[in-house]
Amino acid sequence: MQRFTIIAFMTLCVTLFSVATGAAEKKLSLVATFTILADMARNVGGDLVEVKSLVGANGDVHAFEPTPADAKGLSQASLVVANGLGLEGWVDRLIKTSGYKGTVCVASNGAKLRDMDKAKENDSQSHGHKEVSDPHAWQDLANGRVYVINIAAALVAADPANADTYRKNAEAYNAKLSELDAWAKAEFATIPTPLRRMITSHDALGYFGAAYGIEIHSPMSFSTESEPSAGQVAKLIRQIRKDKISAVFIENVTDPRLLEQIAKESGARLGGELYSDALSKPTGPAATYIDMFKNNVGSVVGAMKK
Repeated sequence: MQRFTIIAFMTLCVTLFSVATGAAEKKLSLVATFTILADMARNVGGDLVEVKSLVGANGDVHAFEPTPADAKGLSQASLVVANGLGLEGWVDRLIKTSGYKGTVCVASNGAKLRDMDKAKENDSQSHGHKEVSDPHAWQDLANGRVYVINIAAALVAADPANADTYRKNAEAYNAKLSELDAWAKAEFATIPTPLRRMITSHDALGYFGAAYGIEIHSPMSFSTESEPSAGQVAKLIRQIRKDKISAVFIENVTDPRLLEQIAKESGARLGGELYSDALSKPTGPAATYIDMFKNNVGSVVGAMKK
């Protein structure tokens, strides 16, 4: 009888330990709309958070079409992180379809925004939305740090027991982003101002240009879904020749053929691939937000020095 009692007690202890361990190992489920936000969330959440990105590596957030599986995954999330500013024209419909009732963290809240008053006639037509600000605010690292603060606050609200960890992770990550920003400014300081001109696939790097004093032109608007007219392309080619813009950069989320045509007809050279709206695959040169900036700064500075 005593032996049976000891065995039963030990079994109960093992069961309780397993339950406690399982509860401790359960991670908060976070769904981000695209890879850049997902990487930020991983840096803030660390091992406490399981992060999924709806739009995958090298994916086009403008043209993304959610699937039923995306809706199901969203319905099971504890927290959703979106950019806002009309970037994800599909996200409101997806949230409604999924039945998700939790918090949506809009990462761009409080960021310093670029007005789109200089937009072309066909700008901002993504999914029928009329945007009033350039949505690619993360391309300025100062705004990126605002994103991190917002994500950390959302995680603290969703999981107060681990608030200190989220805050410390955010502080450490933002320190790295500050160091990266200082490095980028020092790199561009080596380039004479008249040479800081470039062409990109679509107008997603306006914040990047403003932060580092670069004049950027593109044949497309803020959304990859808009198509430039033949007249707009011809005008851009004339401008490249007139201003002697030396480098044309292809973005990882766009079809390279138009930029290849422009480079050929204008005499400018292809300066390499930049990452704007999506990170690369883990084995690529822009697997993280920090790696993305290192790649883009290195590519642009290198092309301008030639």
